[in-house]
Amino acid sequence: MYNKFFMELNVTKSAGIILASACVMALSSCGGGQGQMMQQSAPEIKTMSVNYGASELESSFPATIKGRTDIDIRPQVTGFITKVHVDEGQQVKKGQVLFTLDQVQYQAAVESAEASVKVAETAVSNAQLTESNKRQLLEKNIISDTEWQLAANALASAKAQLAQAKANLVNARKNLAYTVVTSPSDGVIGSIPNREGSLASPSSAQALTTVSDNSEVYAYFSLNEKDILNLTQNGSKSLNTSVKEMPEVSLRLATGEIYPLKGKVATVSGVINNTTGAATVRALFDNKSGMLRSGSTGQVLIPNNFKDVIIIPQGATSELQNIRFAYVVNDSNKIVATPIEVSNISDGKNFIVTSGLQPGQRIAIEGIGTTVRDGVTITPVDAAQTQAEQPQAEAAEK
Repeated sequence: MYNKFFMELNVTKSAGIILASACVMALSSCGGGQGQMMQQSAPEIKTMSVNYGASELESSFPATIKGRTDIDIRPQVTGFITKVHVDEGQQVKKGQVLFTLDQVQYQAAVESAEASVKVAETAVSNAQLTESNKRQLLEKNIISDTEWQLAANALASAKAQLAQAKANLVNARKNLAYTVVTSPSDGVIGSIPNREGSLASPSSAQALTTVSDNSEVYAYFSLNEKDILNLTQNGSKSLNTSVKEMPEVSLRLATGEIYPLKGKVATVSGVINNTTGAATVRALFDNKSGMLRSGSTGQVLIPNNFKDVIIIPQGATSELQNIRFAYVVNDSNKIVATPIEVSNISDGKNFIVTSGLQPGQRIAIEGIGTTVRDGVTITPVDAAQTQAEQPQAEAAEK
């Protein structure tokens, strides 16, 4: 009975094992069939054929915009502000009144100086009359030469005092004029930190305001040492010559829009900053409309003209351990991950391929890193042909 029980148990186990093995084999068979079906239905992936062509990729450099002149307005004399004639952001002309300072003490100084001039003029007149009389007496030998000399010296002293009084008057009038602060150039008013009642002084750390001449603006950006060497063709050309030969540049605003007017690189500093390893570059842009304001930011775009180069989308590549790959589609429509080298110059959308690809090769341009991997078989779809057929299909629908 005991042996019979174990014999039945062993038979049951054996049947279970056989059944499980059959299920595994069935599942494996099903899986293999699905794998074959998936392998047969290769995914459709857009591709492009690479060829030599010309390109104008733009290099972008962060830039700070400044007016052609940013003039700090500071008072020439000390006084309380009695009137502010302009407001922040206002366009002003050269000579336009900006601020008026308290004029009472300076007007009094002018009047006092004018009185001193009159006193000095009277003293000169009296001394001149005395000197003239003494000369006549000297000529008649009535007085000594010494007596006449004293009179002549008194006249000279009176004239010197008159000259000093007139200089004081000029200085007093100038100080009075300084109480009316005017704009030294056309431009736009910056912030005005001090208003009526505030004390203004030439020694104040804070300026009354800033007038920015924005009819033309400078965009300041930096080029590193390598950029400078490329610009001068490793020193074969002078920096000034290279700057003159540079093409017109564009300005991308903080909003992402491109400023409608082109600019020109004006100067490159001859000294490379030891801390940053870069040289400061200044590009000049016309700004008659006043659209650009001093202190704003943007990006200077420098075009780079290339001939007979291969250009591919950046999205058609991937990078692994500092090696960049493109995904070539071979004659069997199988993906071959191909190492490539690209130029450092890019516009953020495309790469210039310097090695690794040959004209006529096809590369995948979508699904990189997901569907598209090394060894995967795909169904290529010509992206250029698809793009050309799309307008025709839309026209047919209409």
